[in-house]
Amino acid sequence: IPANALSITIGRDGVVSVTQQGQAAPVQVGQLNLTTFMNDTGLESIGENLYIETQSSGAPNESTPGLNGAGLLYQGYVETSNVNVAEELVNMIQVQRAYEINSKAVSTTDQMLQKLTQL
Repeated sequence: IPANALSITIGRDGVVSVTQQGQAAPVQVGQLNLTTFMNDTGLESIGENLYIETQSSGAPNESTPGLNGAGLLYQGYVETSNVNVAEELVNMIQVQRAYEINSKAVSTTDQMLQKLTQL
């Protein structure tokens, strides 16, 4: 990116363009490509949303956005969460209640066994 760039634009096809001081038309300065794998679930997570290739993921296939099933790029968009917070909160409360019930059952069984051994 040139030091005198006023704005940067990334097209859906991955073309990176800049508008420079004193120029009316944007100038193409690069191209972003996307990488896909035959088996995405075979990638190994190394933390911080980073993944590395493994034998089960297959070799990386680099392509231009919009071609070969690689998807498109959208500048300025933020991906929304794919988790329903209300549903997950209800699930968490249900699991917590089940844990409490099981804990009480174990405690009650222990008390019953103690009284039985005292007889």
